[in-house]
Amino acid sequence: MLESIWFLLWGLLWAIYFMLDGYDLGLGSVMPFLAKDEKDRKKIYKSIGPFWDGNEVWLITAGGVTFAAFPKAYAVMFSGLYTALMLLLIALIIRGVAYEFRGLVDSDWARKLWDKAMVLGSFLPGLLLGVAFANIFMGIPIDENGVFQGNLFTLLNPYGLGGGILFVLLFAQHGCLWLAARTDGELNERAGNLAATIWPVLAAVYIAFLALTGVYTKLLSNFIAYPALLLILLVPILAIVKVRTLIAARKWWKAWISSAVLIVSTTMFGVIGLFPALLPSSINPAYSITIHNAASSQLTLKIMLTVALIMVPIVIGYQFWMHKVFATKITDEDLGY
Repeated sequence: MLESIWFLLWGLLWAIYFMLDGYDLGLGSVMPFLAKDEKDRKKIYKSIGPFWDGNEVWLITAGGVTFAAFPKAYAVMFSGLYTALMLLLIALIIRGVAYEFRGLVDSDWARKLWDKAMVLGSFLPGLLLGVAFANIFMGIPIDENGVFQGNLFTLLNPYGLGGGILFVLLFAQHGCLWLAARTDGELNERAGNLAATIWPVLAAVYIAFLALTGVYTKLLSNFIAYPALLLILLVPILAIVKVRTLIAARKWWKAWISSAVLIVSTTMFGVIGLFPALLPSSINPAYSITIHNAASSQLTLKIMLTVALIMVPIVIGYQFWMHKVFATKITDEDLGY
C-alpha cells in the first residue's frame, strides 16, 4: 500500500516540476521569436525572475524522493541515463548562470552571448526530459542485474525523440501563455500569436505520440484492464481543446491554467500506465524495476509519508503565494523606463 502511495507521489512530483519549470524553460527557448529589443528581453527575464529557481526545487524533490523511496530505481536511472542526466544538469547550470550574469554586463555582445546561453539552457532540458521519460514509458534495456545495456544513442529512438519534441512544444506553449498573461501591448500580442501558432503543431504531435504510445509501449494495458481509468485520458484531451478555445478568447491566465492541467495530466497518464513498474526492462519484463523490488523499508516509507504530508502542502502554499503576489502585469515602469 505504501509503495503504491509513494509511486503516485513520485509521479505527481515530476508532473508538478514539469508544470512549473515548464513555463520558464519554454519561455527561454522561444525568446528569440518574442523579443524585438532590449526592453522586450528585460520583460521576459523579469517575468520568470522571482520563480525559476524556486520551480527547480521540485526537480530536487522528485530526485530526492526517487532516492529515498525507491533507491534501486534511483541507482539504475541515474547510472543508465547518466549521460542524458549530466547534459540536463549542465544545461540547467548554463541557464542559471546566464540569468544571473546577464544583468551584470553592459556590453551588447556579452548580453547577446548570455541570451544565447539562456536559449540553449532552456531548450535542452525540455528535449532531454522528454526523451528520458519517453524511454522510461517504453522500457529501457536493463538486464537481470539492473545494468543499462545501451548508451545515449540508444535513447534517441523514434519514440524517445517524439517525447522530446512533445515536451519542447508543451513547454514552449506554456511559456508563451505565461508571458501573454503577464504583459500588455506588442509583446503580449507576439506571445499570444506564437502560442496560437504552436497549438496546431502541438495537437498534431500529441495525437501522433499517443498513436506511437500504443505501438511502442504497454502503457495502455492498465487502462484496458481497468476501463474506468480511461477517464484520465479525457483530461489532457479536454485540456488541449480548452487551451485553443481560451487562446482564441484571449483569456491568457485561464489558457495557462489549462496548459498546466494538460502537462500534469499527460505526465500522470504515463505514470499510471507504468504501474507497478518504475523502470520497465525492454530486454525482459522480469528484469523490470518495480515498486515491489525497489522500495525502501516500510518504516522509511512511513516516516517519509509523514514528513511529506507536512512539508509538501507548505511548499505548495508558499509557491502559490509567490505566484499570486509577484505574477502581476509587467510595465515599462517596472523596468525603470
